[in-house]
Amino acid sequence: MVRCPKCATEVDVDEDEVEEGEILACPECETEMEVVQIHPVKVNAISDDDDEDEEDEEAEDGDEFDEDDDDVEEDKEDI
Repeated sequence: MVRCPKCATEVDVDEDEVEEGEILACPECETEMEVVQIHPVKVNAISDDDDEDEEDEEAEDGDEFDEDDDDVEEDKEDI
């Protein structure tokens, strides 16, 4: 028996039928989990929020460069 890393709900997993790298979903909170070990089965939560945060950070980084470029152009106009 495996427990969901987010809500601790028991997830019924048969060690003989699961493969390493397989994705499971928690029936209670729908968190996706990757099987990282079999015999005994161990899982890690897959967090979509982390992926979204990384995308947001990349977008913000791109915006910062645009703002800096605008400041440089404004400085050139002052000259």
